[in-house]
Amino acid sequence: MRDSIKQFVKICADTLPLSEPIYEFGSLQVRGQEGFADLRPFFSGKKYVGADMREGLGVDVVLDLHSIALPSESAGTVLILDTLEHVEFSRKAVEEAHRILKPNGVLVISSVMNFPIHDHPYDYWRFTPEAFRSLLKPFHSSLVDSAGERSFPNTVVGLGFKGSLPANAMDEFSGRIKHWKENWRDPSERGWKAWVRPFVPPILLTAYRKVRGA
Repeated sequence: MRDSIKQFVKICADTLPLSEPIYEFGSLQVRGQEGFADLRPFFSGKKYVGADMREGLGVDVVLDLHSIALPSESAGTVLILDTLEHVEFSRKAVEEAHRILKPNGVLVISSVMNFPIHDHPYDYWRFTPEAFRSLLKPFHSSLVDSAGERSFPNTVVGLGFKGSLPANAMDEFSGRIKHWKENWRDPSERGWKAWVRPFVPPILLTAYRKVRGA
């Protein structure tokens, strides 16, 4: 869990009519994330279920995203945050999320594009904004955005709406997300890196990082 994603989730919780029960897939708080990765405080008073493929801190129930052992239309909201890159069959996972969501349910997803390999326990994919739009095709409507360099985003986020959503909610959400994007910073880049980033092609910065890390 990254701080920028926690900010994104708070925006969703504050502005969107997210109903319960709320299922978070990928809720295991890995070493170094204890407490920090707990999203329950954003949904105080609502039924919140932490799910993951393995037991551990933050996990209430073990569930497989490829075949979720829940009845159809039984979840109000599904969160899959910085997890789809670790799911071997990501399209199947999103289809399963769509199946278990109630008619007006919402799917909230995030993942990385320009980001190092991180095994928890496996790391399969990197997603472009268009990839998220493709994954969200089963939904009645969707919204996809990104943070970081426009041509090579660090982070991609998306919402899938199984039903309609009040326009006023989206107006407030859009304003908060615009501010989130404008204030987003890659925590791995400081000083001169942040200054040169707008002027240097992403592929050259990536090559530099690899040389420095060799």
